Amino acid sequence: MKPERKFYEKVKKSIQQISWIRLENNSLHGTPDLLGYNNSGVFFTVELKVCKGNKIRFSPHQISFHVKHPHNTFIMVEALGSGTVKLFRGQRILELEACGLELEACCLGLEACGLLLDSLGA
Repeated sequence: MKPERKFYEKVKKSIQQISWIRLENNSLHGTPDLLGYNNSGVFFTVELKVCKGNKIRFSPHQISFHVKHPHNTFIMVEALGSGTVKLFRGQRILELEACGLELEACCLGLEACGLLLDSLGA
């Protein structure tokens, strides 16, 4: 199983208050990995990334998506080794690409990520 697939399984199991749909889109490059729907009836997207070091790799299509859609888009990153999970707002993708995991996240840990995503629109 690929690292991002394993990460998705961990997210789905840990953040059960969100209804998750895994998007597998080969025709529209850059589409985020997950579509979430919270208890307030708010839809949002999450791009999943797994990285070994500080650097996070994005395709030009992923960058374009988040630049064009700055609201209710997120990037969730798992650092292999430490197992740390960080959540970033999609509108910060250019900063995230430049700074990597040194950029301050809006959430740290799966539980905090779930609480923030569930509070959207509340």
